[in-house]
Amino acid sequence: MSLARGGCNRSRPAGLGRSRSGAVMDGRCTRTLHKLLSEDRAVMAPGAADALTARLISEAGYRAIYMTGAGTTATRLGMPDVGLPTMSEMVDNAARIADATELPLIADADTGYGGQLNVRRTVRAFEKVGVAGVHIEDQLWPKRCGHLAGKTLVPRNEMIEKVRAAVDARRDQEFLIIARTDALVVEGFDAAIDRGIAYEEAGADMIFIEAPSTPNELCRMPAAFSVPTVYKMVSSGRTPPLSTAEISELGFRLVIYPNLPILAAIPAIRQVLAELQKRTSVAGLSVNLASFRGFFDNLGLSEV
Repeated sequence: MSLARGGCNRSRPAGLGRSRSGAVMDGRCTRTLHKLLSEDRAVMAPGAADALTARLISEAGYRAIYMTGAGTTATRLGMPDVGLPTMSEMVDNAARIADATELPLIADADTGYGGQLNVRRTVRAFEKVGVAGVHIEDQLWPKRCGHLAGKTLVPRNEMIEKVRAAVDARRDQEFLIIARTDALVVEGFDAAIDRGIAYEEAGADMIFIEAPSTPNELCRMPAAFSVPTVYKMVSSGRTPPLSTAEISELGFRLVIYPNLPILAAIPAIRQVLAELQKRTSVAGLSVNLASFRGFFDNLGLSEV
């Protein structure tokens, strides 16, 4: 799908967030992320659900990583994205990913796992393990994948207080707080924009409107806010599969690809298992396998 350039009346965000004093954390990753997001081209952040995938994303030359909630649920629990992982499980996974690479990591923090105090604890926990930013959404718990039907929302004022709690909780004032709203498919586009504006006014550094599906929606979203916006690319999802150049031209500053590596791995794993069952030997497998040495090189054996 291609969107006509110049068809959107938009303005570019001037910068990220609001300057506050008192940062006490090592802010290398957060500073790097802020610098990336200030560029004209949208930052591509493929999704990782484990440390190995994070290493491969880094090896491929990407400059940021996104920890996928759906992927984390799938790899750790073998279950769908319907709000099953706990906060501590998500933070533990984020810690392993952050430790495996020096790239800035943005993590899915679901709804913040409760009220304002829970959100405060969630932000502190993710920040402590080296994550550069999180997004928190306004779904009612138990939440579900943003591209699934049947979502429900918390009242707008409740989410506003959660955003304020998240902003107040961070020690590094460049730790990115992304406010996500799922209101578009529940309450409509205008309601989603209104929620996004309210979350920006509450202090969010970026706005993430889940599951836009039309050129008109995509054109209007970045221009509605003075902070940057997130574009979520889901294979076979509601949102059009645009190129990074097109997404940048629309005014978005971050593109996340939550489960692309996992979706690529599933058919490859199925194929090699089917061939092994048929051949009963690894000799002659048609699947493109990594070498034994290459596998350990990917894991940093030479450094070890």
